[in-house]
Amino acid sequence: MSLISQNVGSKNRVKRSNVDADEPAFLGVNNSNVDADEPAFLGVNNDDEGRIESDLVLSKTKKKRKERDELLEKQMEIEEAKEMNKLENLLFGSLYSPVEFGKDEEKKDSLSFFLDRSVGSVEPDYEEDAELMKESDIEEERKAAWLDEEEEKTTINIAKVNRLRKLRKDEDESLISGSQYVSRLRAQHAKMNPGTDWARLDSQSRNDGLSDDELSDEENGIVLARGYKNDNAFDDILRTNEDLVVKSRAKLLPGHLEYSRLVDANADDPSNGPINSVQFHRNAQLLLAAGLDRRLRFFQIDGKRNTKIQSIFIDDCPIRKASFLPDGSKVIIAGRRKFFYSFDLVKAKVDKIGPLVGREEKSLEVFEVSPDSSMIAFVGNEGYILLVSSKTKELIGTLKMNGTVRSLAFADDGQQLLSHGGDGQVYHWDLRTRSCIHKAVDEGCIHGTALCSSPTRNLFAAGSDSGIVNIYNRDEFLGGKKKPIKTIENLTTKVDFLRFNNDSQILAICSHMKKNSLKLIHVPSFTVFSNWPPANSAIHYPRCLDFSPGGGFMAMGNAAGKVLLYKLHHYDHA
Repeated sequence: MSLISQNVGSKNRVKRSNVDADEPAFLGVNNSNVDADEPAFLGVNNDDEGRIESDLVLSKTKKKRKERDELLEKQMEIEEAKEMNKLENLLFGSLYSPVEFGKDEEKKDSLSFFLDRSVGSVEPDYEEDAELMKESDIEEERKAAWLDEEEEKTTINIAKVNRLRKLRKDEDESLISGSQYVSRLRAQHAKMNPGTDWARLDSQSRNDGLSDDELSDEENGIVLARGYKNDNAFDDILRTNEDLVVKSRAKLLPGHLEYSRLVDANADDPSNGPINSVQFHRNAQLLLAAGLDRRLRFFQIDGKRNTKIQSIFIDDCPIRKASFLPDGSKVIIAGRRKFFYSFDLVKAKVDKIGPLVGREEKSLEVFEVSPDSSMIAFVGNEGYILLVSSKTKELIGTLKMNGTVRSLAFADDGQQLLSHGGDGQVYHWDLRTRSCIHKAVDEGCIHGTALCSSPTRNLFAAGSDSGIVNIYNRDEFLGGKKKPIKTIENLTTKVDFLRFNNDSQILAICSHMKKNSLKLIHVPSFTVFSNWPPANSAIHYPRCLDFSPGGGFMAMGNAAGKVLLYKLHHYDHA
């Protein structure tokens, strides 16, 4: 057992005085030269102190060597990065090493070559050679690839043919060679088509007659054909990425209808029952949807979100039909009730109207609104047509058919009314005199079920319970011609709904009794669009349909409570 040394000899004290202050001291040392913070350990002799000092020196040298190696590695990385930058500059120029101002060395490194202009005789030789090469290239490009040897031998009499007399230089000239004929035809073409000068190979002669502004535009890559004025129309074309070849928007082509499916119009609030009415407001942004769930919903149509604006619950009337007044101020709501409702869009107020005085009808579900918003025509009992004022909501007159009434349609800006019904005849009524001016049998019809008049053309379509749709010219029909212009036989069940679009180029016909029984007719050619209805998506049982005022949207309500929305690409506006 070794004891704790309390007093260390003078020799040890002398050695410890030579030790650096940073070296650890061991316990058993009571020396004033040793720092008070140094740790002390037990039982240490002179040999141990020497070995510890050598270990400390060795650790310091290793530490310095490690620091030196790290410094060398950093320097090597910097050198490699510089070398890579030099290689990138040589290969790719300044693409990957942009020029930084104030760094002359990097600018010098980025230059891969320079032009020595000290010798004045060398550069002009190269310029002359370059010009000669350009001229030779132009001559080679202009050289004809094929020459017709018969042109010189052929003679053409330009005085004999009337359309060739304009090629004569003198009145007496008649026979010219084939080469002269070709050159004169080309000159005549250039004279009649001055706008094709931009395609000429000789750009120098074209630039001689251009102004400074045109030259600057040509340098910027904007070149207009000579003979055309640089007006705002061309500026608009050059500043947009729209198609320069504009399709004709006046005429809809038959066969294939270009359309796309959009988000459902009532996706924000689907109906719990069948949709019986859909209609666009005159501003083309508001759509109403109504059905048997007793709710009247309004949606803002944009094709993306179709936000719901308002929903109105009619407690005692499942809605069979709802329609805007053409002036857009009110909505008429009706069902299988002896009364109907009027909703004021401005005041957001619902008024209950009826029963009508002197009438015993139990249902007012079928009605039409006149184009001038002055009158509402309801289908009554026993062939009666009830005329109600849209302002006072009072009965102002009645019309009487021989058979039952099933469908109505206004024509001639609301001055005439067409009716169709159980006797298979189409009646024309003059609303100014409240009299029938014409009636005739709808060809092949036993019971009429649907009627619609075109807004722009003088046409009307009549549907029957056998699925036949006849299209008539109204003037010819009133004149005594009973033969329809076209008979559509694409439906096999009762025709329940007919609707023309805004420009009367599309006629929609549908039946409630069969799935996907909705057809779109191209009216100018009286043919069905072959790609409608869509093959990959079921439209269920169609109930109603409407086109937007501009023709761009088509909304279709079905028995599943959805309002399908489509974009018709032929029309630019909703």
